[in-house]
Amino acid sequence: MRIDGLTELIVHIGYPTHTFKSPLIYNPYFESIGANVVVVPLACRPEPYPVLLRSIFALDNVRGALVTMPHKVRTVELLDVVSPAVQVAGACNAVRRDADGRLVGDLFDGVGFVRGLLRKGVTVQGARALVVGCGGVGSAIAAALAAAGVAQVRVHDVRAGAAQALARRLAQHYPNTQVLCADPDPSGLDIVVNATPLGMHEGDPLPLDVSRLQPGTLVGEVVLRADITPLLRAALARGCRIQVGADMLYEQIPAYLEFFGLPTTTPDTLRRVAGQDAAALPAEAQEAS
Repeated sequence: MRIDGLTELIVHIGYPTHTFKSPLIYNPYFESIGANVVVVPLACRPEPYPVLLRSIFALDNVRGALVTMPHKVRTVELLDVVSPAVQVAGACNAVRRDADGRLVGDLFDGVGFVRGLLRKGVTVQGARALVVGCGGVGSAIAAALAAAGVAQVRVHDVRAGAAQALARRLAQHYPNTQVLCADPDPSGLDIVVNATPLGMHEGDPLPLDVSRLQPGTLVGEVVLRADITPLLRAALARGCRIQVGADMLYEQIPAYLEFFGLPTTTPDTLRRVAGQDAAALPAEAQEAS
């Protein structure tokens, strides 16, 4: 990869950075299309982060920032403009500077999940959905489903207060979607999402009663420990369609590229140009949950 005086930077900020694989996905793609852009990891601890973020965008050749743990929540208060998804989830994973010099933030976990559904031909408009887990990634997915036009989204979390707070924010920003706090009962629903960490470790309980899944329901996962988690294995046995956790990761990268004003692509192209270097999925992608 050529780096010269015209190279633009996308900084990937987090701590620690040893698990980061984004440079191994983005940079081969940029090289394949001849874009003079490079993704560079920056290991920043929490204390200096607010100063760093503002300082980074004082540089003219910084195109944007990818933000991961532990900074996704702190970033929100440092921005001038935020998307509805950021407002609902209270977290941000992408920052750019606009023409007026303002820092603009967005969140693409949920967008990646919904893009994966649409690519599979799943009808999202008018669907009824259940999101189990109301942390950062669950909130982002619920917001993206509402933005995509689901008729109803049910949210559940073992922390009842978290589900209730998410339901209030969703109702405020997406008044055309019916929002309910509900038990994790998947019966009769079109889309069911596990946005909890359950499935990361051997012996984890299932996040919902799989015996109540109906054939044809799309069951989606955010856990990246394995493509076919115990939940997805059970869903397949019930005749359900599935979406693996890795799909959310690869599907959100084209959205990032669009946000940064760069040529976009498809997840298949990203997988092909990244090759084996990015085959082992990054731990940072799971930290969103």
